[in-house]
Amino acid sequence: RFETCWPALMKDSHGVVIVFNPELPSHLKEIEMWYSCFVQQQPLQDSQCLLVAHHKPGHAGDTENLTLASPLNKLKLIHSNLEEDPEDVRMEFVKYFRSIINLLNESRDREEMSIIS
Repeated sequence: RFETCWPALMKDSHGVVIVFNPELPSHLKEIEMWYSCFVQQQPLQDSQCLLVAHHKPGHAGDTENLTLASPLNKLKLIHSNLEEDPEDVRMEFVKYFRSIINLLNESRDREEMSIIS
């Protein structure tokens, strides 16, 4: 429904966070489409994508046996439940954000070196 807005969302993006409900089978299929559109069709590496399997409050959810499609199973996946472990989710997001910043700094450094050389 909002696909016409996607190019504006993707422009100059450096990372993608895909949040989904692992308890809904339809979400497991939809994240494949999101990954294809927002990561594979952009000049982004898999390390620039973070999958967040968000478990609603009151739902235990199976965090061990989540089966993802082949292209998705190599991505960083975290399970979130903001009632039980909000600090863990925050720390994982901070690690992801730092990795994006490091990639940007490395890219900038390479660009500066190519200008100097």
